Amino acid sequence: MSNSGTTATDGGPRHRTVEMSVAIACIVFGIIAILGSLQAGVGWGAEGPKSGFFPFYLGIIIVGASLMNLKDAWALDRVVLYATWHQLGQVLAVVIPTTVYVVVLPYTGIYIASMVLISGFMMWLGKYPWPKALAVGIGVPVAIYFMFEKWFLVPLPKGPIEYALGL
Repeated sequence: MSNSGTTATDGGPRHRTVEMSVAIACIVFGIIAILGSLQAGVGWGAEGPKSGFFPFYLGIIIVGASLMNLKDAWALDRVVLYATWHQLGQVLAVVIPTTVYVVVLPYTGIYIASMVLISGFMMWLGKYPWPKALAVGIGVPVAIYFMFEKWFLVPLPKGPIEYALGL
């Protein structure tokens, strides 16, 4: 994101608010890791460290680092924008379709979902004509199929259409 257009008059979340929110979310995540580790056991058993040993100490590190980030964020200027609402909309234009892609992938398989995602991104965000978008959207998953499934012999997640086609 560029620095131009990020004045207080453009509107959008403030840098300080975003930094503090992320730090608080990380603190909560670290506390959850610590509490879960305590249930699993953080001590040392006859066979070595118990299953909560490493997550417990990682949780402590996460909480400590996040507290430092929270302290640093508190000192930031209250007026500086993190991003404008338009810039955040551009980010969401990529994040939301990608999230849908991840959710539907187990049901459609990687090849069909990738064809739709690549073609859709090219037409919607890239403003490519549909023949070019379809060519790339089909070509990339086909190339990935041959590279992984045939040459490296690494199976990728398949859906009902790919199983019906015998891929």
